[in-house]
Amino acid sequence: MQDNIIKKLKKCRVCKNTHLTKVFTLGPTPLANAFLTEKQIDEPESFYPLDVYFCQNCSFVQLGHVVSPEILFKDYVYVSSTSPVFVNHFKNFAKEIVTQFSLNNKALVIDIGSNDGILLKPFLALGTRVLGIEPASHIAKEAEKQGIETIDEFFSVALAKNIVKKKGKAKVVTANNVFAHIHDLDEVIKGLDVLLDDEGVFITESPYLIDFLKKRYFDLVYHEHLSYWSLSSLMTLFKRFDMEVFDIQKVDVHGGTIRTFIKRKKAHFAVSKNVDKFLQKEKKSKLKNIETYQNFSKKILENRRKLIGLLTKLKLYGKRIVGYGAPAKGNTLLNYFKIGPEILDYIVEDSHLKVGLYTPGTHIPIVSSKQLQKDNPDYVFILAWNFAPSIQKKLAWFKKRGKKFIIPVPQPKIV
Repeated sequence: MQDNIIKKLKKCRVCKNTHLTKVFTLGPTPLANAFLTEKQIDEPESFYPLDVYFCQNCSFVQLGHVVSPEILFKDYVYVSSTSPVFVNHFKNFAKEIVTQFSLNNKALVIDIGSNDGILLKPFLALGTRVLGIEPASHIAKEAEKQGIETIDEFFSVALAKNIVKKKGKAKVVTANNVFAHIHDLDEVIKGLDVLLDDEGVFITESPYLIDFLKKRYFDLVYHEHLSYWSLSSLMTLFKRFDMEVFDIQKVDVHGGTIRTFIKRKKAHFAVSKNVDKFLQKEKKSKLKNIETYQNFSKKILENRRKLIGLLTKLKLYGKRIVGYGAPAKGNTLLNYFKIGPEILDYIVEDSHLKVGLYTPGTHIPIVSSKQLQKDNPDYVFILAWNFAPSIQKKLAWFKKRGKKFIIPVPQPKIV
């Protein structure tokens, strides 16, 4: 292992304590978004440890190894706007925030990890000033083409200072489905301290640890997802910087996500009753007990046994199975369960950036959605399970042919 590529965690990234315990492992795994060309499938692949650790001091759940962000994100292939569910989600998000915080045409909204501008487009349409920060160069260019000013860099204190000089302070900074990806949390929060107006708000959306555990969402574990957030962990982190969570909401994307609102302690926003409600819920869920995570590991093994049994039985009966959606989470599942082209003939994908490539580690070909209509498989295995209802609706014609869907989590089932 080269130090500049992967680093072993020595202390908790939230409380800086060294009392970390490994609670489960998904083994050496390729990077979830490291899709391969046809030429590359015959070349050696890089595999990295995928181990989850629990901090016995502050109860934060995190990966034990950090892969360089330059490797993870500079050639990123995930584009948010291919999902109608996400497009509608962020339109509603923007409307709510503009109304809640009375944003006007002078207000600056900045999105860290802005992807193709999926969130900033509706903010811009609602009349605010916007700025995206997106390190994946080709995706940043796509956002620029659509009228979203985007900086092609990783967020840092230095970048925050440059933005303030040119644009002024931000009223709202967002980091949706990206705060869980950030290794150097201290650098980002110090940057927020520079960037935010005195009454500014930082808003994050991240998969919620309670849903992760209860619904067995083990495939949300991959090298980009360094953090598995609870409200308690977020509060511990921001307290070190004289900031606090003043509200929290549950939203339905990704199978269960928390939207958290953070301010400087001196800012005038009242702390919502939601904060205490969520803390009580976390206490009942025993998020501070290491046994909770050890039991979760056993449930993953049970899921693997059931799903492999189901797929093997179908193949023995001569059934043809194809995948739908090639999200990062899908590659965790495929690699950990060792599901390859002998099980799935191919995977259908709506993103043109992935069509023609192969899944990392398992080498399943990814094809256009047009292929599914030409072909006649017996089952569609929904790897993008968080969009299962919309996918089933989109593929109503497939069901009319008498065909069925397989959903792998939280329990494998045929529908």
